[in-house]
Amino acid sequence: MDILSANKIREMDERERERTLLTLREELMMLYSQQTGGGISDNPAKAKMLRKQIARILTIKNEERR
Repeated sequence: MDILSANKIREMDERERERTLLTLREELMMLYSQQTGGGISDNPAKAKMLRKQIARILTIKNEERR
């Protein structure tokens, strides 16, 4: 998945944001399960990138709620 900028996230509607959030969380969960199973990740920084994107979406979601 591409890196999502804050502007791209703000342009999304609520459903698309929720879908993206779910996809990112599933991808992060799969990455963690691979690592705990002894697998070697081809991109070790991917978990950090996914966590940042999830946090970015949640932050914008909270900003709009206020």
